[in-house]
Amino acid sequence: HVHVSLRDISVKASATLNDLIDADRIVRDVSPLSQAVEDNLSFLDNRKYIQQFKDTNAGAVIVHTKYVDHGPSGVALLISDNPYKSYALAAQMFYPLAVVGSPGISPSAWVDKSATIAANCQIEAGAVIHCGAEIGENCFVGANAIIGEGVVIGANCHIGTSVTITHSRIGERVMIHSGARIGQPGFGFSIDPSGHVPVPQIGLVLVEDDVRIGANTTIDRGAAVDTIIGAGCMIDNLVQIAHNVQLGKGCVIVAQVGIAGSTKLGDYVVLGGQVGVAGHLNMGDGAMVAAKSGVIRDIPAGERYGGIPAVPIQQWKRQVAAIARLVKRIRKGS
Repeated sequence: HVHVSLRDISVKASATLNDLIDADRIVRDVSPLSQAVEDNLSFLDNRKYIQQFKDTNAGAVIVHTKYVDHGPSGVALLISDNPYKSYALAAQMFYPLAVVGSPGISPSAWVDKSATIAANCQIEAGAVIHCGAEIGENCFVGANAIIGEGVVIGANCHIGTSVTITHSRIGERVMIHSGARIGQPGFGFSIDPSGHVPVPQIGLVLVEDDVRIGANTTIDRGAAVDTIIGAGCMIDNLVQIAHNVQLGKGCVIVAQVGIAGSTKLGDYVVLGGQVGVAGHLNMGDGAMVAAKSGVIRDIPAGERYGGIPAVPIQQWKRQVAAIARLVKRIRKGS
């Protein structure tokens, strides 16, 4: 099991030890405040859990400066401006992401002779890798995953169980969770009373480095231009991203979001759970949309929107308050 000193953790997590006398103390695991024991590391980033912080049995806790005075006696403190980020970095020291456990190709996997598998990859049972596919070093391909013809996957990627990838280029350090579907044809056809006419989908899906794609998420290939998922995007489970959509870097897309075709998101856009976004829209850098909202018009950079249809967040709050007042008046009148 991993044993790590607080000195090493403080460097990795960009945190500062409150007392250097604790630098050689050894941590053997990470755990929540309420469950931690003497050789565990925990964190506090929400004042709701101050009492748990005061009562914790953890050997060390990552905290913000404003909570240091609440620390219990005997607990080593690591000070961070962003305790949750520091905890995430520290936790990866104990639980590395996208680890290849047993390199090799399962006898029951099928790999085309023209496919290229780099060193130290693990290909599990039932996986299918088609002709011309290229998989970089240190990749994991889970059971029953399908890698289509000509797909390129960069180094240090994790492709989960039963994932399918076609017509795609995947960057490095990408994690795609179980059941995701990447690169299938988009929902494109010409509507006509005599019968709808499918439009051939000829673009690709380009997934840049350090992207996370959740379980059962679907990302369609472009109709003509490529569908693009920018570097560092975090996409939750059960998300639908249509053809020609472009996400900038660092976007956060929460579960059950649907983004219609040809919409473009800037960098670090956040869409809350179950947001629906109409097609052919533009959302500026840093825009945020509240959960369950319906976006039908462009959103400028840095703006926060909410509601159906989505409007600036303060306007939405006034609308909700006005409806509540109206209902109250109606009840009084009756």
